[in-house]
Amino acid sequence: MNNSTEGTSYSGLLSPSNTTDLRDFKISVLFSIVFMTVGITSNSLAIVILLKAYQRFRKKSKASFLLFASGLVFTDLFGHLINGTIAIFVYASNREWSKFDHANVLCSIFGMCMVFFGLCPLLLGSVMAVERCIGVTEPIFHSTKMTSRHAKMILAFVWLFAILVALLPIATLRSYHIQASKTWCFLKTEQIEDWMDQFHLLIFSCLGLLSLAISFVCNAMTGITLIRSKLKSQQHRKGRSHHLEMIIQLLAIMCVSCICWTPFLVEGKKRILMFASLSLTSKIISRMSIIYM
Repeated sequence: MNNSTEGTSYSGLLSPSNTTDLRDFKISVLFSIVFMTVGITSNSLAIVILLKAYQRFRKKSKASFLLFASGLVFTDLFGHLINGTIAIFVYASNREWSKFDHANVLCSIFGMCMVFFGLCPLLLGSVMAVERCIGVTEPIFHSTKMTSRHAKMILAFVWLFAILVALLPIATLRSYHIQASKTWCFLKTEQIEDWMDQFHLLIFSCLGLLSLAISFVCNAMTGITLIRSKLKSQQHRKGRSHHLEMIIQLLAIMCVSCICWTPFLVEGKKRILMFASLSLTSKIISRMSIIYM
């Protein structure tokens, strides 16, 4: 009898469904570790290169761009480090949030980190695009007004603004929610009935889409100005190549941001509009039924 019971338990552990789940679990954990390691390594290398370049161009027009780029890379580095560590811990705990996060503290921290480290690169990408647009279209104004001190103040303001947006749900007595995969936390994205939850997701989506739009417009203006300058004169090739190098970097950042974030941001805005329209329709129907009863 005992042998049959043990055999049943053993076969249950090695059943095809359990084996598949275990394999998927290992792949997910391995992917998180590899993604975090690659992100940390590449960003660390980029920081070293940018710091060396900043020392060379410290008193030139390129300094502010390099400062913003360094801020972007630093932010992305810590994003990979913090979010990746929490994600690996969640996987290691078998995604059983009720056992290791009774008070929803870790989920709130994870959610705030996702909002902050998600919004910061988008905002900094748009700031870098604006900075290059001014540097190319208004070089005199840029050289006199865009100092390293001003760039550091703008960088600090972007970080502070992103922190305030991340703290907004907590400040309004709302909470971050475990997402469907149970591997991460974010703003409420399913069954959004409360107007405040809709507002939080709308703020994040609108800020992200606005940042991408600003980046696109400014990069387009910068590119058009450089092309016109090249067609008019063949002088100052070094100056144009210097701007061209930075605009290529900005286009790469913008393309990556668009690919990674646009579907999520658009879907978030669509869900808000859908829930808002359903809510408005239900209110109209209920009022009409009261009137005609």
